[in-house]
This record gives sequence, C-alpha cells and structure tokens, in this order.
Amino acid sequence: MVSLKKRSEGFTIIELLIVIVVIAILATLVIVTFTGIQQRARDSQRQTDINALDSHIEAYFATNGNYPTSTNLETPSWVSSNLKGLDQAALADPNTPASKISASQTGISDTVSTTQYGYDVYGLAVDGTGHIACDDTTTPCVGFTLTADLESGGTFSKSSNT
Repeated sequence: MVSLKKRSEGFTIIELLIVIVVIAILATLVIVTFTGIQQRARDSQRQTDINALDSHIEAYFATNGNYPTSTNLETPSWVSSNLKGLDQAALADPNTPASKISASQTGISDTVSTTQYGYDVYGLAVDGTGHIACDDTTTPCVGFTLTADLESGGTFSKSSNT
C-alpha cells in the first residue's frame, strides 16, 4: 500500500534563522577587519607624508639656511616653487583630503587636529634660549616639528635636524 503522507519541502523557520545569524556574524567580522586595515593604511600614509615633507623642508634649509614659515607652507604656489617634487597631497590628511596643514609660528604648541597635520616652526630668542615666532625678514626660522595624529592612537612627529 502506498502511503498518502504529505511530504513538506523547504526550510523551517529555525533553519532560516540559524543561516541568517551565521551570515550576520561573518559580515560583522569582515566589516571590523576591513575597517582596521583601512585605518592602518591611512596611518601609514600619514607617516609617509610627514617623512616626505620633512625631507623637503630639510633640503630647503640646506639651500637657504632657514626653515620655511608657516605662511609659506600654507601657500600652494610657494610650496610648488620652493619644495620641488613634493606632492601637494602630502600636505593633506588622507582621511579628509580637503584639509590643509595646520601651521603655527608661535613656538612649539599643539596645532594638530584629527583632520590636519601640524607644522610648528620657531625662531630663537635674542638670548638664544627660548622659542619665539619667526618670519622671513627679522627672525629666521631655526627649527620645526611636524605632527600627525594617528587613528590607531598616538602622534607621529618629526623634528628639525638642527
């Protein structure tokens, strides 16, 4: 005798829920891992930018005997004519490319935000002991510090060789 029992096909709700939960867990892991990789890549780009800028500024110092003022670095035409070979993109944070370098000529101070690089440039006081503001005419710039906040925490910085 042939059984007339009805056979149901398809998945149960429990099976579907288990599949959805597994997919959600895998998607979460992929997103978290991908975000971490992107942050490390941007931090690496920040360090590369600061190193490139440091080498160009030191080359300028070797030629001119002083460091560029903050106003100089904030002027694209000055940068392109005096720091030859420097990519203008190196002056902008990779997370917000529209930002520009944040510069200060009042001595060492914190001018870095999460969307900008910092360039603190200074001259020496008359007695040679303190840091003061510098300019192109009366007080030459004799030192600097370049900084970038890293997404992974901390700050990457480079200071002048002098």
